[in-house]
Amino acid sequence: MPRKLLVTSALPYANGPTHLGHITETVQTDIWVRFQRMRGHDCLYVCADDTHGTPVMLQARSEGITPEELIERIGAERRRVFAEFHIGFDNYYTTHSPENRHYTESVFKALDEAGHIARRIVRQAYDEQAQMFLPDRYVKGTCPRCGAPDQYGDSCEVCGATYSPAELKDAVSVISGTAPVERESEHLFFRLGDFEGMLREWTRSGTLQTEVANKLDEWFGAGLRDWDVSRDAPYFGFEIPGHPGKYFYVWLDAPIGYMASFAHLCARTGLDFDAYWRPGGGTELYHFIGKDILYFHALFWPATLHGAGYRTPDGVFVHGFLTINGQKMSKSRGTFITALRYLELLPAEYFRYFLAAKLGDGVDDIDMNLEEFTQRINAEIVGKLVNIASRCAGFITRGHGGRLAGRLPDPALYQEFVDAGERIAGLYDGREYSAAVREIMAFADRANLYIDQHKPWLLARDPDRTAEVQEICTQGLNLFRVLMTWLRPVLPRMAERADDFLGARSERWDAISTPLLGSPIEPYAALASRLDLARVNELVAGPAPTGTKEQAAAGAQAPTLSIEDFAKIDLRIARVAAAEQVEGADKLLKLTLDTGEGTRTVFAGIRQAYAPEALVDRHVVLVSNLAPRKMRFGVSEGMVLAAGPGGADLFLVSPDAGATAGMKVK
Repeated sequence: MPRKLLVTSALPYANGPTHLGHITETVQTDIWVRFQRMRGHDCLYVCADDTHGTPVMLQARSEGITPEELIERIGAERRRVFAEFHIGFDNYYTTHSPENRHYTESVFKALDEAGHIARRIVRQAYDEQAQMFLPDRYVKGTCPRCGAPDQYGDSCEVCGATYSPAELKDAVSVISGTAPVERESEHLFFRLGDFEGMLREWTRSGTLQTEVANKLDEWFGAGLRDWDVSRDAPYFGFEIPGHPGKYFYVWLDAPIGYMASFAHLCARTGLDFDAYWRPGGGTELYHFIGKDILYFHALFWPATLHGAGYRTPDGVFVHGFLTINGQKMSKSRGTFITALRYLELLPAEYFRYFLAAKLGDGVDDIDMNLEEFTQRINAEIVGKLVNIASRCAGFITRGHGGRLAGRLPDPALYQEFVDAGERIAGLYDGREYSAAVREIMAFADRANLYIDQHKPWLLARDPDRTAEVQEICTQGLNLFRVLMTWLRPVLPRMAERADDFLGARSERWDAISTPLLGSPIEPYAALASRLDLARVNELVAGPAPTGTKEQAAAGAQAPTLSIEDFAKIDLRIARVAAAEQVEGADKLLKLTLDTGEGTRTVFAGIRQAYAPEALVDRHVVLVSNLAPRKMRFGVSEGMVLAAGPGGADLFLVSPDAGATAGMKVK
């Protein structure tokens, strides 16, 4: 039965550039949304810029522009970045909108009329030099609970405690660096404790991950305190009706921005707003957020909705932070990576894939180790996934007029792939993306093994076996289509290009229930290319080293090798039984080596120095105990020794006359 779902990501704040942390959350959400759509569900995805508050006001003031000009500029950049990362919003909006003003005032009025708003005088941090009351996060000091230094005035990033700025020890104003004083002001408070029973039930109803619900129990134990929902002028936001000089606190109107963005979508499309936001509408509501804003989304937000007569979320999915090379994103450490910087250097879908391979349904941090990132893309996307298509397509386009065979030689294998789809779908639905990717890559290994076992490149030499080659490659391309369909939520643009290549759309999860047979395909064009670690490292590149290249080269020393390490290398004489060029590789030759105990396939980078026919029956030195290496063109089962500067000036190490295959080199 098709479901109707409304999904949101947390609203990124509009006082700075979009960074990879923002992209992490929207990618996680987008994968889930795309998967739900592939399953046939009506899944809508909305978000917006969070535009109000003191930080935006001060940033605009420092640039000599109005807050409206600042948020317009940030919003335009953010929309472009999200589009380039293939985030499929149905509506991306702003909290500085008439819709958001309307719903914020409406929610506040409903809460006030129901007795959930209190008024009382508070003593608040005031910066006498800046002549303004200070938002909680514009006061810093030592946490009153755990003693951690340099913590904000509303919560501790170390122990998770929440408190008021007045409770901080050694507090200073972030704006002027002076110690704030306290002044009195009347503020409006949301009585969160009125909803303790409802919240205890909601947080244990399956709407949250277990570890998140356990964390909330700590806050219940400490007691739910009233929430200050007003701020004093000067402030960029919505003034509270009937309270001159008072403004709605940004954390009241920011989540209401979900409703406002959806209302904007409804105005454009005719959707029924109440069906998604009032109880009993038969729809589902889900939020994806970071663990730093858990308190607001798992306590204040559902209580606010319930108190104002709206439905509560069916799920709030919490994720951890993105770290770079094991470190928190930081400008001083060079690990703060903006989305635009990433796009200048690397394909967007590689980041999507890497995140999917790391993300589970928990709140652990996700580390982007740049070496691991490079290796995973090269080994899995290039070496496993698109390798299947590149190995099979040429035989179909060259030898069979670009038309697939009319039958599969191994329909049971194809059905085994298709049957695994429901298991993988369950992993996507549960946000266990990393487990889904592991399963998919295991099937990619199976597909590559099938091609290795049947060796269409050898069969193609026999004119009587061309039909067999066509069928084997048809099988391989159909297995590739299954894999690309499963990865479509992660790699949407690559999947579209694969559809164009295969001449068939796979936009629904069940599109692969039957194979493609007898249909034409387009000539294969590379779907992915290898990454260079040096270029990836430019994401966090520091100052260029001093000195000349010659000085740097002279100072570089290769690591020494002990005699014990060298003794582990098993060198054997092998005879070249066959040699051939590798299609799509400028440097590689594919060697079939007779080892005296069977044959091995080795890919050697000697194409510029040797013609394939000149190598047949020649003896070479083989590193026989080297671990097999999965390459784009197949598996290399060893290494032949060569020396020289490279290119045409490369020379194979050859044994003396009389050597035979299998002889050990001493």
